[in-house]
Amino acid sequence: MDRRTFLTATAAGTGAAALPLGAASAPAFASPSHASDASLLRKWFRSTHHSIVTMTTDIGLTADKIDVSGSGAPVPSRQTSPTNIGCGLWSTVAARGLGLLGDRAMHTRLSRTVAAVEKLERHHGFWLNWYDAHDGSVLTSWPGTGDPVRPFLSSVDNAWLVTGLRIAADADPALRPRIAKLLADADWSYFYTPYDAADPVAHPGQLRGGFWTDTDEPTPHHYGALNTEPRMASYLGMADGSLPTDHYWHLLRTMLPGQEQEQSPGGSYVTLDGVRVWQGHYTYRGRKLVPTWGGSMFEALMVPLFVPESEWAPRSWGTSHARYVRSQIEHGLDEEKYGYWGFSPANIPEGGYREYGVDAIGMQTEGYDSLGVVTPHASFLALPHARGQAIGNLKALARDFGAYDEEYGFRDSVNVRTGRVSDFVLALDQGMIAAALAQELRPGLLQAPFRSGGFRERVRPLLAKERFSI
Repeated sequence: MDRRTFLTATAAGTGAAALPLGAASAPAFASPSHASDASLLRKWFRSTHHSIVTMTTDIGLTADKIDVSGSGAPVPSRQTSPTNIGCGLWSTVAARGLGLLGDRAMHTRLSRTVAAVEKLERHHGFWLNWYDAHDGSVLTSWPGTGDPVRPFLSSVDNAWLVTGLRIAADADPALRPRIAKLLADADWSYFYTPYDAADPVAHPGQLRGGFWTDTDEPTPHHYGALNTEPRMASYLGMADGSLPTDHYWHLLRTMLPGQEQEQSPGGSYVTLDGVRVWQGHYTYRGRKLVPTWGGSMFEALMVPLFVPESEWAPRSWGTSHARYVRSQIEHGLDEEKYGYWGFSPANIPEGGYREYGVDAIGMQTEGYDSLGVVTPHASFLALPHARGQAIGNLKALARDFGAYDEEYGFRDSVNVRTGRVSDFVLALDQGMIAAALAQELRPGLLQAPFRSGGFRERVRPLLAKERFSI
């Protein structure tokens, strides 16, 4: 399937019939134990969805965050990003699928957001990294500090907006032509550096982090690690034909032997589709897995909210995802003895933002440390692989620290050493929670656009060939 055929299929809604929204009332769970948790998960979804609605401005753009510590109504932040907007789109579709919205309300909300996205300034078919969420203008100075903001196109952030738009198009037939027109110029080859065996460092067959549009200058780095969230951009590009499928094999399972990284990898070389691939792995507490870049949860487990990696590749992706979750649990409970677990980039409880993770399962030599800061969205991402432990962990965070707000859902982070709970909820993290709950309560609800068309024809065969050395 070439790019033109892919976009035509998107406009026609190839995945729309795979999971009709009218089936939202179908039972979510078969077993009694699952059924007993369903009401709690739905309660968590309702409050999470309400926080996203609260973050969404009058023009339909979901802002970056809100402060929920005060007594008055929270005010959405000034800034928003393509990722935040994408989170708002798929959360609206999830709310319809779980019965919180009717078709008309969903259409009204999605249409308003699509209209705002149509008016945003774009370059090379993609969206800039920061806009004013209240009027859609390009953000040139950072709210609160006045620091200048250079206009930047991010490959990973654009991937999450395109993900949200594809989900919206699949859910609402009336919006498909408008969304197909928006996506027609989003050609992922703009970010791509083709592979050259004569100089694989400069020409690695990977995606750039992005470009500054004021100078058309690329970032000096590429997204080289496979098991990180930028692979969503890779999947989208390979699915629509704007990226070659051998791009997948040029991504790194670990750094190559002898290169500086967190640990010396095990593994071996194999040849797949004519590409020599280092099938490396790390070992953590006796467990072989494919590391992420920094050791955080959302690097590994945000993408499979939408692309069914574990189903399509159970002996590679499915195995590594499950072991990654187990490693996060053991780090929190057994290694650090925090009593709680789940570590991923989030708001610093005392203010600001930083990466949290398990350093030993990330490639970066100075990876993300946990520092006693537990991030609730990480537990939601773990639901498919450790359901009971994830729910138990979240209940404990709510009970022991007051980390759950009945109106706005889980706060963004908790320092379990000091008891300090974040004052904020962030659109990215609430968006992951909403998608994770939708997948748990109604499997496949947000995945239909990523099971058909180019995903079925180009991406699924790659995952079927994948053989991690674990």
